[in-house]
Amino acid sequence: MTAPRTRASTILVVDDEPMVVEVVERYLRREGFGVVTACDGERALSAACDPRNPPDLVVLDVMLPGIQGVELCRRLREERGMRVPIILLTARGEEDDRIGGLTAGADDYVVKPFSPGELVARVKAQLRRVEMDATFVGAGGALVGGDIVLDPATRSCRVRGNPVALTPKEFDLLHYFMTRPGQIVARDELLDRIWDTTFLGYQGTVTVHVRRLREKVERDPDRPAHIKTIWGMGYKFDPDTAP
Repeated sequence: MTAPRTRASTILVVDDEPMVVEVVERYLRREGFGVVTACDGERALSAACDPRNPPDLVVLDVMLPGIQGVELCRRLREERGMRVPIILLTARGEEDDRIGGLTAGADDYVVKPFSPGELVARVKAQLRRVEMDATFVGAGGALVGGDIVLDPATRSCRVRGNPVALTPKEFDLLHYFMTRPGQIVARDELLDRIWDTTFLGYQGTVTVHVRRLREKVERDPDRPAHIKTIWGMGYKFDPDTAP
């Protein structure tokens, strides 16, 4: 995403329950969004990659016919390079699904049964953050921390000279860390600043995203040189190059 969109944002809603799709679509359209729907993984994959009407955000149910939601999320991120926000719909109590989805690259999740108003608030928060980042062009230039270069203008990342594809939340996390070198950042602070105050998440969400981020930017994710855990307190970004 390099610039704010002038057209109405398009939301891809994927769920095999017609009533859920109907209600979510009605609430989104009421707020001025364009909506595309799909009832299974294969149709969702096709709609997500449609160059004629690419979605700006995906609302994705975990339990789907055909390609399951978590696997579809992984394919969109890793195989198709999709960088727009993805919000998962998960069953209450299915923590493994939530962790699996976040690990696959999802940005947020909503637990069923959910309030359509809450889902719309999550959608707006994700799009607002993307738009704010897109307007942050050239403010201070690229950030450099050891062998990591992060460019807010293009939302791009290079590690040891090689381009690294980050999801929106991974980029936001790394940006937050790199603009606060040497500072201890608590998990609650990250939930509030990166996931927005509408996100009623748990601290494991941060842990999963930090782990994925380390796998992409650290030489040895098990012994991180940059994104360090400060036990009982949170994380600290060390800009020095790994020893």
